[in-house]
This record gives sequence, C-alpha cells and structure tokens, in this order.
Amino acid sequence: MTDPSILLIIGGGVAAYKSLELIRELKRRGVAARGILTKAGAEFVTPLSVASLSGEKCYTDLFDLTDEAEMGHIELSRSADLLVVAPATADLMAKAANGLANDLASTTLLATDKPVLYAPAMNVRMWAHPATQRNLKTLKSDGALLVGPNEGDMACGEFGPGRMAEPMEIADAVEAYFASAAGGPLNGKRILITAGPTHEALDPVRYIANRSTGKQGYAIAAALRNLGADVVLVSGPTTIPDPKGVEFIRVETARQMMDACEKALPADCAVCCAAVADYRPAIETEHKIKKERGGLTNIPVTENPDILKTISQLKDGRPKLVVGFAAETDDVLCHAEVKRKRKGCDWIVANDVSPGAHCAMGGGKNSIILITDKGDEAWPEMPKEEVARRLADRIARALSGPTLVKAAE
Repeated sequence: MTDPSILLIIGGGVAAYKSLELIRELKRRGVAARGILTKAGAEFVTPLSVASLSGEKCYTDLFDLTDEAEMGHIELSRSADLLVVAPATADLMAKAANGLANDLASTTLLATDKPVLYAPAMNVRMWAHPATQRNLKTLKSDGALLVGPNEGDMACGEFGPGRMAEPMEIADAVEAYFASAAGGPLNGKRILITAGPTHEALDPVRYIANRSTGKQGYAIAAALRNLGADVVLVSGPTTIPDPKGVEFIRVETARQMMDACEKALPADCAVCCAAVADYRPAIETEHKIKKERGGLTNIPVTENPDILKTISQLKDGRPKLVVGFAAETDDVLCHAEVKRKRKGCDWIVANDVSPGAHCAMGGGKNSIILITDKGDEAWPEMPKEEVARRLADRIARALSGPTLVKAAE
C-alpha cells in the first residue's frame, strides 16, 4: 500500500508561511505533499521553498505550456488522495463555492473528484461577513472538510476568529481523514479519555488546581482517533484548541468529569490521563472569602470521586482495557504499581514529575514506565505525540486480543 498523499494549495495570506511547516509535519507522518502556489501566495513564500520541503515540483501557472499540454490541472486535481487549501483565503473560498476557475488553484478545485479540506485564514470581519458565511455553507453542503479558523491576534492588529489553524492541527485533521477512510485497527472501537486538570472552587475567585496542561491526554486522543477509534475526550480546563474528529466534552470539576465519564460509557477502553484533584472544599460559598474573617486557613475538605477506581471496578459494563496514569515525585515504579493494584486498572502509565525531572508537567516531552500485570517497561524520553502514538498502538493490539481481566467482584 502506497503512502497517502495530498495536494496543498497555498493561498495569498500571511499565514502562508505556516504551509511550509505543514509540509514538513506531514512528511514526518508519512504523508506526501505536492504544492500549488497561487500568485498571491508567492508574495509570502517562494516556489523554491515549497519544492525543497516537499521534494516535488511546485506548480504556479495555469498556462504552463509543458504541464498544460498534458492537461496538468486535471492530472493535479486527481493525483492526490486529498486536497488541502491552507491558507484558504476568502477569495479562494468564494471561487470554489461559486465554481469560478481563472487560475491554476481554482481550476484544480473545480476539476477535482477528491475531497477538499479548507483551513480558512482571513481578517475577522472578512470571516464574519455574510458573503463568506454563505460561501462556507455552500462548501460544506458540497462535502468540504474544515479545520479552524482559530481565534487570536491578527496580523492586521485585530483580534477574533480568522487565524489559520496551526500546522499540527491541520496535520491532525489530514491524518484523521486518512484513518477514517482506511478504517484503522481501532475502527468501531469506542474509547473514553480524560485529560487536563480539574478546578475545585474555594470561592467565586479562587480554586484548587494542579500543573497539568492536558498535552499528553490530547495527544493520546488524536493518536487513537488516527487509528480509527470513536474517541470521547473529557477535558478539564486547558488552553489547547479543541481536537478535531473526536467527541469533546469540557468540564471543570472532578464531579463534573465523573458525571461525563459515566454518561460516555459503555466503552471498549478507558484512558484516565486527567490529573483529577483528590479533594475539594467541603463548603461552597457564593462570596469571596475575606482574609479579615479568617481567610483560607480553616477550610474543611472532602474527597472527590475516584474516576479511575470507579471505572476499573465496575461490575457491569467495565471497559475491556482501563489505563491509568501516575504522576509521581519519588519511588515512581513502586508507587505506580501500588496504585495499579489499588485502583484495579489493567495498565498504569507512570512518569516522574519531580521538580528536577526533565519531563515535569507542562513540557513537550515525556519519559514513561508502562506497568502491566506482565511487568514494567521503561520508555526513553520522547515527544508527547510519539508517546501517544506508541501507546495507541499498544492499545490497538490489546483490544484485538482476549479480555484482559474480569470485572471486579
């Protein structure tokens, strides 16, 4: 089976520079890319840059005598498995929605028989304009796929929706499309994942939390999605964009997370990656606690629900595989193994989050120990995305085998 390939159409916008990183990221994931650079896009990046990174000729001219002698725009439009327009400017989207074809990019979009993924990028007012929204509705009704736009600062100095999705997000969307089209090893499997911290309110302005960013849990959700799983991600508060191609549930407290997880069951697998607060204040107040009245020194606390233990010890509807996480600061292996047995889960993913550790919470890398009833396996330090891919592969293999354990008596 040949590697999947895309045809990348680069429109004229400041975000065009991100398309170069997108080519690099897709190549790293085994997805080949060939580029079409519009005349406006060439004001921001060069054909040489696109060709150098993709390893393929970059196409720019509809009336290239050599290419068009062989009806190049027709061949290009059907040579790839997926077309990606990034940045998808208001002009390109308008042309595609209305069937206009006066340059190589728009002609290729009109001639293609392959799905098209748009990554819009434009000024916030242009994005909100009724004409753009009409065009977007038309493109969606024609079967177009969409990633972004994100909200944030614009090159023009304004703030709002219109920023092109980041290269990693677009690559995730591309990978998710191919996984869905191919029917991966987890096709038909439902997997529940928790990620991020929980916030437990002390009063209307303060809360108990921890340093979890959710990066590892989100990466695992994406990796499992890319293997074809039907993923439900229950996340505490994070600053990470909502992942594409998964059922996403945003919560704040441990009790809310527990409730969301129970509603998401049954599932074939549960991956409890969230750093759930063990305790919450026993008293809820609608008013800010004042220092002059004793402050926070005597607030009683009560235990939060234990999500991992609850799911692991279900008598009916227990997932075939339950994976927990253990963030430890000392005696990592010992504490994690004790936790696995105490909770009743099948696997524990343990890591050292002590202040001096290289992979403390918030970083982009992780070094884990995977603990099962067959023993422990230390993985070297690697990007969290790679940890996620390896773990997703192990989960896929486990779910294709016999039941691991019986439900708790």
